[in-house]
Order: sequence, then C-alpha cells, then structure tokens
Amino acid sequence: MSKIGVIGGSGLYEIEGLKIKKTEKIKTPFGEPSGEYVIGDLSGKEVVFLPRHDKGHRISPTHINYRANIYGMKKLGVERIISVSACGSLKEGIKPLDFVVPLQFVDRTSQARRHTFFDKGIVGHISFAHPVCQDLAKALYDAGKSKKVNAHLGGTYLNMEGPQFSTLAESNLYRSWGMDIIGMTNMAEARLAREAEICYATLAAVTDYDCWHQTEEEVTVDIILENLKKNVENAKEILKDVISCISDERSCPCKDALKYAIVTDPKSITKDIKKTLDIIIGKYIK
Repeated sequence: MSKIGVIGGSGLYEIEGLKIKKTEKIKTPFGEPSGEYVIGDLSGKEVVFLPRHDKGHRISPTHINYRANIYGMKKLGVERIISVSACGSLKEGIKPLDFVVPLQFVDRTSQARRHTFFDKGIVGHISFAHPVCQDLAKALYDAGKSKKVNAHLGGTYLNMEGPQFSTLAESNLYRSWGMDIIGMTNMAEARLAREAEICYATLAAVTDYDCWHQTEEEVTVDIILENLKKNVENAKEILKDVISCISDERSCPCKDALKYAIVTDPKSITKDIKKTLDIIIGKYIK
C-alpha cells in the first residue's frame, strides 16, 4: 500500500482522527528534517505527517530544510504529498477563508534555499512546466467542493521570501503580473518532490488579502491566525475525504519524472553520490 504524505503549514501541527502507529526521526544526507514524522492511519490509508515549521512553529520559511523534509518522505515510502499552506489572496474573487489548489508557481525567493538534490557531482533536469500533479490537484479540489467550501482550482502561487509580509508596491506588482495567491514555502517543496518522483499538490487556505486591498485591514499575524483557526477544521475534513479516495496506483507522469532527466554519464557518478541518492536515482543508475 502506497503512503500519502501531508506537510502541515501554519496552524496545522497535527491531524485529528489520525490513528498514530509511531513517530520516526529520520536521518538524511542533507541534515535534519523539520521534526519527527508522524505515521498512522487515516480513512483506511497509511499517512505520514510532518509539520514544516515543527511543533511550536519554530522554523522560519527561509530556514526550513526542504531537501531533508522531502528526502525523509521518500525514505518512508511516500508517493504523494499534500501540502496544506496558509496564503494571501492577490485577487478580489479569492476571498479570505476560501481554498485554492494552484497549478503553477513563480519563485521570488532571494536567499539560498536548496531546491534540488542534484547540486554536486550529478546533473538532472526534470520537466517542470506543470509543477503540480494534475490528478492529485483535481482530487483535492473535488474534496473541497464536496465539503461545500469555496474552492478554486488553478491559478499561480507566488513564493516570496519572507518572513516579512509584502510591501504595498510588491503586492501591486504581483497583482499586475496576474498572480493569484502568495505564500512563503511551496516552490522548493514542489521542485524537490518532482525530482523524487513524488506527486505534489497544494491545498492553500486563504487568510488575508495581503496588503493591496483598499477596504481591508493590512495583513497581520493576528488576522492570519484568526482565519487559520476557521479554515483548519475545513482543511482537516478535506484531507480525510481526499485521502480516502486516492488510489494506490499512479497513472500520472510524476512517477517517472527522472526517466530522461539525468544527463551525467553514470561512469562519472561517484559511489558516494550513488549511495546518497540511491532512493531517488537507484532505479536509473546502478
């Protein structure tokens, strides 16, 4: 049975109804993940849960060890990851307390986040035109609609650096580009999940209008937390529904993303690199 990973963002530090079997601390070649992985049963499926900011929300978006988090999911046998994330809206029609399942990302991070497993001694160029698993995204959207929440399928998530919120000029610039929502975490996760041949999709909980909306208050942590509390219960119900209906078999291209991506001559790949990346490249590089 394939495992389903859930990465919890701001406000989601545990999953109610998850029958916990064990917690596991994973060692990775890329350092420490955000925290312990919680492994259990939800809706008849095996689920691996990780709060990306750790319990107590101690890790800022810039300093999350994204590589270790995704590597740990891969090591535990996860084939699909659902990212639950708080975000701001850049469109009038996407209101606080709505949910968005974006299909595209734009990266505006400025510090050195590690976005790839292929950075030393091996080169891999994955196809990333469509960064989200279409099958998983559609399942998330359908689950949202079944729960009678206001859900949107599609649009672009702009990944800013943070931890500060946007200036008004930045917010208006992103709106002029046609961006739909804004957050601080998902770009690196999506890239690394694709390299690891894990399906990835985002359930984005809208908490605010960033700072561009003239008739709304400027975004503050208080506003975000208040709306998160309202949204988190709906998010948990959506998770239960979508996890129960996910098939064990995958028919999407995510599962073979590395098939033609590795361009380094296998003879030039050292034993250490092969060992480090075995769970990712092993089926292609012997």
